[in-house]
Amino acid sequence: MQTTNQTATIINAEDLILGRMASIIAKRLLRGEKIIIVNAEKAVLSGKRKSKVSEAKEFLEVGHPKKGPFHYRRPDRIVRRTVRGMLPYKQPKGKQAYKRLKAFIGTPEELKDRKTETLAEAHAKKLKCPYFTLGEFAKEIGWNPSE
Repeated sequence: MQTTNQTATIINAEDLILGRMASIIAKRLLRGEKIIIVNAEKAVLSGKRKSKVSEAKEFLEVGHPKKGPFHYRRPDRIVRRTVRGMLPYKQPKGKQAYKRLKAFIGTPEELKDRKTETLAEAHAKKLKCPYFTLGEFAKEIGWNPSE
């Protein structure tokens, strides 16, 4: 596993807008890059918290717990799913690209000493509307951080 981490690009999701970050990462994955996302819970969602949470809770009622569709509540899973939505994942090139993506809550020990990159074009300082972190959103829709 160490060899795959050596060639992978590490992106720090802190203060990055989720959708913009995901679209940039999806393009890079399709070009063949291996990408690791750290601090997934610190990514940012734009809009009013109350409306986003009510929208998500309504969506969570769709489906069957064992049969699907499955709705993730962990921030790292939400980030991966968002990127997957921007990939042609039903085609072989999309499946291969999705396999090159890893996302983590916080920064794992083996990646702490590695240099991280940020995406300036997806930074939240450009937002003039209300926003909140993905960690806060995940807690409100049922994620328990202690698990």
